[in-house]
Amino acid sequence: MRKKNLFIMMVAFMIEVMITYFIASFFSVRFIEVMFFTGLAFAGGIFYFSSSGGAMSRFYNSQVSAQTGIIQKSERFIFKTGPIFTASVIFFLIGLVFFMLLIGGIIPPSAN
Repeated sequence: MRKKNLFIMMVAFMIEVMITYFIASFFSVRFIEVMFFTGLAFAGGIFYFSSSGGAMSRFYNSQVSAQTGIIQKSERFIFKTGPIFTASVIFFLIGLVFFMLLIGGIIPPSAN
């Protein structure tokens, strides 16, 4: 892995950790309790915005075709993995492990 990609992954991971920490402190819960859900939101959002456009792109293509009469070639789904998406998936998987440990009772509930 190139140093540039590794640096981008680390920065993205740190930003996700900071956002998750602020969300956890805002709702007065432990960091690991919200890590799964924020990781899911980050990975889903980055997947949606880094892929081939999704439903909105198809909607705009069909709207342009209807207005101009020119039928555009529909593109295939393109999934672009990058270092930011990789960092988000790693964050999500770590959160999933902690969430499973919380649900399983291995990590005890908070003493509040």
